[in-house]
Amino acid sequence: MVPDATPDMVPGKPIHLAAVAGNVQWLDGGAMFGNAPRAVWSRWAPPDERHRIPLACRAMLVTEDTGRRVLFEAGIGVFFDPKLRDRFGVIEERHVLLDSLAALGVTPEMIDVVVLSHLHFDHAGGLLTAFHPERPPALVFPRARYVVSEAGWQRALHPHARDRASFIPELAPLLAEVPLERVVPQSELQGPGLPTGRSATLGPAYRLHFSEGHTPGLMLAEVPASDGPIVFGGDLVPGVPWVHLPITMGYDRYPERLIDEKAALFADLLARGGRLFFTHDPTHALGRLTKVGDRFGVGELAPGPVALVA
Repeated sequence: MVPDATPDMVPGKPIHLAAVAGNVQWLDGGAMFGNAPRAVWSRWAPPDERHRIPLACRAMLVTEDTGRRVLFEAGIGVFFDPKLRDRFGVIEERHVLLDSLAALGVTPEMIDVVVLSHLHFDHAGGLLTAFHPERPPALVFPRARYVVSEAGWQRALHPHARDRASFIPELAPLLAEVPLERVVPQSELQGPGLPTGRSATLGPAYRLHFSEGHTPGLMLAEVPASDGPIVFGGDLVPGVPWVHLPITMGYDRYPERLIDEKAALFADLLARGGRLFFTHDPTHALGRLTKVGDRFGVGELAPGPVALVA
């Protein structure tokens, strides 16, 4: 059940933000924590008998005062065939994201914009209909306009051998047939923070941060709020344990660069009282960035189903 909204208004620009559950994925814990030893990461995420840990594939839904609905990511969905669904630990057979949206009174036709941090299957697979042996996949949000980074789009079209399996070959041709904005950074790194940009589709209220450590062109959207901006952490900060600077994933392209990018984003967010939205944390969807000494952390944690007026 989604809690009542909390009073947290931006004058003249009220929005409603909801964390929307998608299909859960079970992945190898060692891969998710990179070079962190099992004795450390297993305290944060106890593995099952197959050494896997549960990961949310959570989306963020923003409903603006105009009524426009913006969905940030779509989770993993159920586009895999049964064999691959088992390999990648997708337990549910139904498209959980669509069920969760329906529980909020939102149909796929009511989504106006979809923003993708990148096009890896666990972030974009939910854009597709469920696997059917006799039907090709189709996009589930028929009226939406889509926003992705130019670098992320090019990576999906021309993946490296190391991450080719992370992309869905059928997805890019479908997105190429619908309104798709490919965003490039508009500023170079100056002081704290990451290179930033804006989207013509989203409008000037949303700031975009660009990162390269996990995958080229990772694009993290920032939602304005009176109680501090909210940044969709994507795979730069997939959950609470990854707020610790040294903790990275084995899937990251350049772990050392990613650590530097986290530090830069955190310095910027901390100065502005910012919060992080977690797509993969199994328990928490939102938390406020903190720092004690030289160690970053996160407080004011909100549970997975969360709703607020920001």
